[in-house]
Amino acid sequence: MRTRAHENNRQVAAIFYEVSDLLRIKGEKFKPQAYARAARAIEILDEDIAEIYRRKKLEDIYGVGTHLAKKIEEIVRTGKLAYLENLKKELPEGVLELAELEGIGPKKALVLGKKLGITTTDGLKKAAEAGRIRGLPGFGERSEKNILRSIRTKQSTGGRFLLGQILPVARDIVRQLAELPATQHVSIAGSIRRMKETIGDVDILAASNEPEKVMERFCTLPGVGRVVVRGPTRSSVVLATGLQVDLRVVEEDQYGAALLYFTGSKDHNISLRRLALERHWSLNEYGITDLSTGTKTGGKSEEDVYRMLGLPFIEPELRENRGEIEAAQREGLPDIIPYSAIRGDLHVHTSWSDGAHTVREMAEAAKALGYEYIAICDHARSLQVARGLTEEQVAGQRTEIEQVNRDPGGFDMLAGVECNISADGTLDIANTTLQDLDVVVAGVHSNLKMEKDEMTQRVLTAMHNEYVDIISHPTGRIIRKREAAALDLDTIFETAAGLGIFLEINGFPSRLDLSDVNCMKAREHGARFALGSDAHSGDNLRYMEFGVATARRGWLEAKDIINTLPARDLRTVLGS
Repeated sequence: MRTRAHENNRQVAAIFYEVSDLLRIKGEKFKPQAYARAARAIEILDEDIAEIYRRKKLEDIYGVGTHLAKKIEEIVRTGKLAYLENLKKELPEGVLELAELEGIGPKKALVLGKKLGITTTDGLKKAAEAGRIRGLPGFGERSEKNILRSIRTKQSTGGRFLLGQILPVARDIVRQLAELPATQHVSIAGSIRRMKETIGDVDILAASNEPEKVMERFCTLPGVGRVVVRGPTRSSVVLATGLQVDLRVVEEDQYGAALLYFTGSKDHNISLRRLALERHWSLNEYGITDLSTGTKTGGKSEEDVYRMLGLPFIEPELRENRGEIEAAQREGLPDIIPYSAIRGDLHVHTSWSDGAHTVREMAEAAKALGYEYIAICDHARSLQVARGLTEEQVAGQRTEIEQVNRDPGGFDMLAGVECNISADGTLDIANTTLQDLDVVVAGVHSNLKMEKDEMTQRVLTAMHNEYVDIISHPTGRIIRKREAAALDLDTIFETAAGLGIFLEINGFPSRLDLSDVNCMKAREHGARFALGSDAHSGDNLRYMEFGVATARRGWLEAKDIINTLPARDLRTVLGS
C-alpha cells in the first residue's frame, strides 16, 4: 500500500507523462522532454509534493521551473490539469492508446487515426489482418506483421503488473498486518514471493488464533477500493489501482505447509505431492498426512515439509519445476546469490545525460545503500533522446568522477559510458576515448526489428571491440511493450564466454534483461554476468534487488557475477 505522499506524487507524475506523450504526438520537440524529466523527478520524491507546494519550494525539484510549478499547483489544488484536457481535445480519440504500441509511435498513430479512422487496438488488429495498412505512407506489409506482433505482446501480459511496481505495495500490506497483536506470522506468497517479473495479483498468508481481527484490518486498509469477498479465513480486495490482493489466515501449525502451497508454483507443488504419495502420504495446504493412519505428521514450517520429503530447503525463486527437485535430490542445487552479495552497481546514469541526479549525488545515494562502488555509464551521443554525450563530454565527466574519487572514505566511482551499438556493430564513441575509461557498456537501443542473422552479427561485432566490457540489456525487450530482438543467443552466450565479455542482468523493472531463463542458458555456456540497476536517480539504485532476483531465478551464484567482487578485484577483472 502506498502512502498518501506516494499517491500525490504518482498522480502528478502520471499527468506530466501523459502531457509529454501527447506533446510528442503533436510533434513538439522540447516540451515533451521537459514534462518527462520533471515527471521522473517527481515520482521518486520521498516527500509529499503537496507539502513541497505548501512550502513554496516546487522549483527546487529537478526539472521544475516557474511554468511547470504552476501546473503542479493546479494539480495539487484541483486533482486535474486543464492543459492536459485541452490537449486531449486537439487529438483524435484513441491516438494515445495506439502510440503506446511498440513500432507505432505518435506520428504513425496520427496517420492511422486520420486516414483509416482507427482509434482502438482492436480496430488496428482488424485493419492489419485485412491488409488495409500497408498502403499508407510510412507503412508496408512488414509493418502489418510487426503491428500484429506488438498487439500479441500487449495482450499476452494484459492485466498483469510489473514486479517492481507491486512488491513495495505488498510489503507495506504485510507490514501493516504484522503490527496487529493478533498476527503470529505473515508473509507474501504466490508468484510475487517467487519474484516473477510480472504479477497478476498478490497473495498474502497469515497465521493467527484471531483471524477475524486480521480480516478486519485487511479489509479496511487505506487504499482498498472495494471488498470482493470477506470471510472468516479468506478475503479478497481490489485496491484503487486495480490490483487484487488475497489474504488467507491459517492456524500456526499449518503455516509452513500453507506458505509452501500458496507460494507455488503449481508444477513445483505437483512434484512435491508426487514425492509424498511415494511415501504413502498426502500433502496439501494443511500439512502432511499419513494415509495409512490419517495422522498429520508435519507442516509447521516449510523446512519441515522439505525435510520429510528428503529434500533440503528450496528457495522460493527456484520453485518453477525447472529441475530444482531433481537437483535437490542429488545435492546439486546451486548456492544462489544472496541479495546481500552485491558490492556495487555497474550501470548508473546521471544528469549528464537523462538522469535526475549529479555524479556526486549518485555516489552519496550508493554509499547510503552500503555499496563500495558504482559505474557511471551515461548514454553516448547517438541516443539524442537521452541527451547522449560527445567524446568531449565523456572526458569532462571523467574529470568530475576523479574529483569525487578524491573524497575521503574510499568510495570508488568507475568512469564509464553506455555506447549505442549501431546497425553495423560499430559504437558511437571513438576507441581513443573508450580506452581511457574504467568500464565500457554497449547496448542496442534502436533498429531492434532487424533479421536474426543481421542482429546477431551486429552484437557480435560490438563484442569484438577490444574496449567493450559489458553488453547491456542484451535482448532489448521491454516487458509488456516490446518483444526481445531476434538473436542467436547460443552464439552470443558462447562468444561472450570466449571473449570474457560480461552479460548484463538489467534490474530496471520493465527490462529484467537477461531474463531468468536466458540466465540459465548463458550460465550453461560458461558466461559471466554484471548486474546493473540502470538507475536514472538515486532512488532507482534500489532496482538492483530485481536484478538479483532474476539472477537467483536463473540459478546464478555469487561467483557468476562480477559485482560481488571487491572494488580492487573488479578493476582487475575489467582491466582498468
